[in-house]
Amino acid sequence: MRQAQTTTQVQTALRVLIVDDEPAIRRALRPPLTEMGLEVFEASRGEIALDMLRAESFDVVLLDVNMPGIGGLETLRRIRAASARLPVLMLTVRDTEDEKVQALELGADDYITKPFGVRELVARIRATVRRVRQPQRPEDSLIEIGEIRLDPPRRLITRRGQPIHLTRKEFDILHCLMSRAGRVVTYARLLTAVWGAECREEIEYLRTFVRQLRKKIEDDPANPVYLLTDIYVGYRFADQQMLDETQTIHEPGGADNAVSVASAAN
Repeated sequence: MRQAQTTTQVQTALRVLIVDDEPAIRRALRPPLTEMGLEVFEASRGEIALDMLRAESFDVVLLDVNMPGIGGLETLRRIRAASARLPVLMLTVRDTEDEKVQALELGADDYITKPFGVRELVARIRATVRRVRQPQRPEDSLIEIGEIRLDPPRRLITRRGQPIHLTRKEFDILHCLMSRAGRVVTYARLLTAVWGAECREEIEYLRTFVRQLRKKIEDDPANPVYLLTDIYVGYRFADQQMLDETQTIHEPGGADNAVSVASAAN
């Protein structure tokens, strides 16, 4: 299975493979994605998608979780066995939190829940591809997002240039999330990274620490812009693009007015 090479001089359209058994969903997505500069390909089952991935290169895969045949999760497992870095976003429905967690644990880069706006989808696609193509930073490198600056070697956090006192565990949580900015980190993965595998079920314990962290880094802890919750799944620290988009949405006329594809199959 080949993965698309990063363009060097010529900026080419992202090649997107949509894998969904609903023809109406694929038909609804093709025109707006094409209009927004993406090159769209389709597969109705996981088996077909795997054959296409062996034959040619794609920049990103949109993979539906619930499909006949081998299904979305098994398709993801086989994609990851062949290509560790090919960006994969899962298309899910509401109330499938266990499947979202499982997909992330299997190596999905992100998920998007139906219904969704096309602009939101394109933004997620571009952000995921950008993150995957970025060179991996050393664990101890400085991280600066918005007004938050994290210095791992010195275990120092500043906001607007002012130091913030964090406990050791609070710092470890923030470092884990900021080093993966823009991506969901599941509760189990975060708990394992900070406390060890024996604590991977202690979600309420983690929530207590996150509440304290928000009080220290957010202007309004009840409406956070940095440390975000993916309900029943985990947490993500906003990357710079997410912060910029949040600012745009709150400007007049800045909301995503794209038509939802939720009812495309109805």
